[in-house]
Amino acid sequence: MGQKVNPIGFRLAVNKDWRSKWYASGKDYAEKLHEDLRIRKYLKDRLQFAALSKVVIERAWASVRVTLHTSRPGLIIGRKGSEIERMTNDLAKICKNSNVKIDIVEIRKPELDAQLVAEQVAVQLERRISFRRAMKRAVQTTMDFGADGIRIRCAGRLGGADIARAEWYREGKVPLQTLRVPLDYGFAEARTVYGVIGVKCWVNKKEEAERAPSPNQERRPRRRNNSAPAGQA
Repeated sequence: MGQKVNPIGFRLAVNKDWRSKWYASGKDYAEKLHEDLRIRKYLKDRLQFAALSKVVIERAWASVRVTLHTSRPGLIIGRKGSEIERMTNDLAKICKNSNVKIDIVEIRKPELDAQLVAEQVAVQLERRISFRRAMKRAVQTTMDFGADGIRIRCAGRLGGADIARAEWYREGKVPLQTLRVPLDYGFAEARTVYGVIGVKCWVNKKEEAERAPSPNQERRPRRRNNSAPAGQA
């Protein structure tokens, strides 16, 4: 059997960062861990249609900072900030009246975010759109927005078949073992009348081009070797 590893955890020490940033020991660790799980479950249920890609939780003493990465910040903030105030109060109760602050980071290109691409395909599967059409459309859209490669995989009772199977499409370069490649990974579940269909997505984003030298920096002239060959002096 193949040994599967989570692509985010595989790259933590290289080019990915933890999604919970705090330190605790003993019994305090278990309490904070379950608090984190309750916070994530609450946000996932409440912001189901707000295109929420990632939740980062940071703790320091009695304060908790929750950073939401989303492509629809307006839905989270609400009219005159009413929604975000309500969520702050609810999260404070979950964290036992700690000082909670919510930050919002807007995702400029949701088509290049693997989690949002997987969720979009899952929503289409729940609406009974053909899984092949949904996957091909997602692949084409992501490549049009400038990705180096994408791989998407659906597994379950596809099309209502009696026997579950898995199908996947890939376009471009998706080197899963090369750690320096800026690879993004997302997973979503489509709850259809036939059962749960899992959607996995890998997106290979383009690496930032090397910065061009500033005009103020003078280029050093290349040294020319004018010395004559030995024996021809």
